[in-house]
Amino acid sequence: MTESPLQRLLTIMKTLRDPAAGCPWDKEQTFETIAPYTLEETYEVLDAIARKDYDDVRDELGDLLFQVVFYAQMGSEQGLFGFDDICNAISDKLERRHPQIFGGEAAWSKDASSKDVLVKWEARKALERADKSLHSALDDIPSALPALMKAHKIQKRCSNVGFDWTTLGPVLDKVYEEIDEVMFEARQAVIDEEKLGEEIGDLLFATVNLSRHLGHKAEDALQAANRKFERRFRQVENIIREQGLSMEDATLEQMEAAWQQVKQGEAVKPVL
Repeated sequence: MTESPLQRLLTIMKTLRDPAAGCPWDKEQTFETIAPYTLEETYEVLDAIARKDYDDVRDELGDLLFQVVFYAQMGSEQGLFGFDDICNAISDKLERRHPQIFGGEAAWSKDASSKDVLVKWEARKALERADKSLHSALDDIPSALPALMKAHKIQKRCSNVGFDWTTLGPVLDKVYEEIDEVMFEARQAVIDEEKLGEEIGDLLFATVNLSRHLGHKAEDALQAANRKFERRFRQVENIIREQGLSMEDATLEQMEAAWQQVKQGEAVKPVL
């Protein structure tokens, strides 16, 4: 019988970790040393999706899957868990959190929305946290999450238990308040860098809250802003080069003029 693609990958991983014939690098790895690669591969998947390069998405998803297989092999070697255990765990969770489809609850009504699904999903997650004897709504939020994502998750958890503003006004007021506090610290004759950093952090946290209340994830919004800035800056570099200058030799006024030229060019939409 021909080996399935998944079984082929699992066999390759086991061979790479073979104590006698395996790869020296792969044999040396641990959960801790592989973790940074997992994060890197995740971001590479997201980058490929953002670029809509679906051949690259396929390849990067393969790299990410290999990370899971790597953990499964190390877990098997230590008698902790294997690949099948990972698959069964996620299957159990999905069935448990979708009782309208897999369990005994009544099926979704015709007018049910994705928002309704998310509300019930969060409620079931809360029950699972209670079953695990977690004592805070903030328990089990991964400490290694990127800061913007973690701020969003913290705020969402607090909102789920009612600790949240219900209108946009106070959220926006808090952003302005934090800006004032940042500028107060920045204008001191002797700047307390620790205090200034704390106030900048508060401002970022308040801005994430504003983004959340407006229905956007700050992480996604900032990534989009990064891509837009990078695209425009590269065009500014091209304009400056076409003027026979380098960025280092150009004045700020020349670079600003090029920046405005790029923005105006993006604002002009072609007539079809």
